[in-house]
Amino acid sequence: MKSLLEKLKIQPVNAGACAGVDGWLMDENGKELISYNPTTGEAIAKVIQATPATYEKVASAAHQAFLDWRHVPAPKRGELVRDLGNALRELKEPLGDLVTVEMGKIRAEGWGEVQEMIDICDFAVGQSRMLYGLSMHSERSAHRMYEQWHPLGILGLVTAFNFPVAVWSWNSALAAICGDTVMWKPSSYTPLTAIAVTHIANKVMADHGLSGIFNLVVGSGRDVGELMLNDKRIPLVSFTGSTSIGTHVSETVARRFGRTILELGGNNAIIVTPNADLDMATRAILFGAVGTAGQRCTSTRRIIMQKTVARELSNRLVNAYKQVRIGDPLQPDTLMGPLVVNTSVEEMMDAVNKAKADGGEVLTGGEMLPELGPNFVTPAIIRMPAQTEIVRTETFAPILYLLEYETIEEALRIHNDVPQGLSSAIFTDSVREAETFLSVGGSDCGIANVNIGTSGAEIGGAFGGEKETGGGRESGSDAWKVYMRRQTNTINWSKELPLAQGIKFGD
Repeated sequence: MKSLLEKLKIQPVNAGACAGVDGWLMDENGKELISYNPTTGEAIAKVIQATPATYEKVASAAHQAFLDWRHVPAPKRGELVRDLGNALRELKEPLGDLVTVEMGKIRAEGWGEVQEMIDICDFAVGQSRMLYGLSMHSERSAHRMYEQWHPLGILGLVTAFNFPVAVWSWNSALAAICGDTVMWKPSSYTPLTAIAVTHIANKVMADHGLSGIFNLVVGSGRDVGELMLNDKRIPLVSFTGSTSIGTHVSETVARRFGRTILELGGNNAIIVTPNADLDMATRAILFGAVGTAGQRCTSTRRIIMQKTVARELSNRLVNAYKQVRIGDPLQPDTLMGPLVVNTSVEEMMDAVNKAKADGGEVLTGGEMLPELGPNFVTPAIIRMPAQTEIVRTETFAPILYLLEYETIEEALRIHNDVPQGLSSAIFTDSVREAETFLSVGGSDCGIANVNIGTSGAEIGGAFGGEKETGGGRESGSDAWKVYMRRQTNTINWSKELPLAQGIKFGD
């Protein structure tokens, strides 16, 4: 662990709480936060959290940096992001390993998360030359009408533990090329990965003679988070987390007419039809349900299978689950690591018991593995007679519910009958079934896939969902627009002053 921190140039004890234009700020009055390794339960490092006084220093620095950064041409801003991506390339393996150590996902996923950061930096560099506005034809002679996009301000960024670095990059790379600065409040479960990323960003900024573009404030939601939500200097808040807290975020920011990007709960389903390739479906379900120990917002939680394939698919899944190697996520043969904290284990066991009480049958898994550590469990498959309240509820753990249907219309009703609307999929070789699933009356999710699973979105497409998932969009497509303000411009280059709609007013 010490060598890993040395590669990332992090002091293992009492790492700084905040980074602003003056570098790392130590707060003598800040509360101590301990980062734990979920695999072993051992403490990794101590971090001093920000007080309101330190928050104010960082917020002021971010605002002052924005006033200058917004005037830098967007392609020049892209050069900073390009170098950030290159710096991440150089440190992909140690940063990915730190994600594994602090969060618990397997090493391949930790490295993959850093690769996602590199990819979005590449995407943003190209986007920096494509911040397009429309040109419109005016109804008035000798008038030119068009729209342009201006930098918005400070982005307040609140991220979750399950993707401790990737979601920062989704937002920060695009915000930076749009001319915004960023204030980041990471999860209290994963502060060390945030500090590592900020060290990298600080070095890149220094190489460009810049500071205050990427800023970090470590602290609880009760303290730092509430300050961010109520800060009028922050016109946009991006929040990833639970629907309950997301509701509070939305209401608080809206009261001051701020904007939000909300990435909240997911209760993602895969429909498996009689026309499906069951080999492909089984592999996709296994990764979607077991990957990251079921702690992705896009994790597969429900399988809606046609009755004629239900028995065979169930048997295939049970056999596949029995081959899942659970243990130290740094070991190359491990496929599932621990849950992030023991309270997540308790929530999983509670959900399993509720499913049983509703008539569910546990086909495999759903047990604790204390011999491996306090946060280890076996992934569960539970056959349910109907979609009960516990099935409609997102449990952030590796529980997979099996449901059956007769017609594709019934499958879609079951699929959409949950509060969340993030990711979805169907496995079928039928064009008619696939197009029905993707049609206006099909999946009601922000992401809908055919013959791939619910998990593993690419950065090229906009990421986000509907209903209680929050409606936010991040990463690709035209998601950059949310980080900017739109302005419509009309230029009269004539010597007349005609009014719109042909209105005559006075002489």
